[in-house]
Amino acid sequence: MGKAKKEPTKSTEKKRAGVAGAKKKHGAAKQPPGERKTPLSSAVLRKFRDLLIEHKERIMRDVATLRETHLHSSQRDATGDLSGYSLHMADMGTDTYDREFGLAVATTEGNIVYLIDCALRRIEEKTYGLCETCGRPIKVERLKAVPWARLCIACKEEEETEGGNPEWQPS
Repeated sequence: MGKAKKEPTKSTEKKRAGVAGAKKKHGAAKQPPGERKTPLSSAVLRKFRDLLIEHKERIMRDVATLRETHLHSSQRDATGDLSGYSLHMADMGTDTYDREFGLAVATTEGNIVYLIDCALRRIEEKTYGLCETCGRPIKVERLKAVPWARLCIACKEEEETEGGNPEWQPS
């Protein structure tokens, strides 16, 4: 006996309708990667490359500072307390919060460094400035604001509306 054809579920139909709506909204379907080339000139790409490298260097300095102050220092070193124990439990809580906050900032900054590296790779591949979802050019204003952006505004809004991955996570 042959297998019965599986009926589409409501969520599958919604996803298909969403994809079709996205194609209609943006005009054309996604182009094959080999055919997509950046609309930006070589001079503009160099400026964005320099900007991305500048951002990356600043972030790396910030993360190094956080590492020195929060990761490579003990509780005793961080507080300056010779005994190693805070005199009050609230002080211990504040010290712990400060260390955890520093770690969270370092993690976020590390994710941005990853996105910057991806953007630098796209510059080398001549695909920088193209939306990874629809293939259309990303507005220069958006790239100036978020030089590591990989999605156009419309696709980013759609991703956030659908509860998709935040931009800092690899897709």
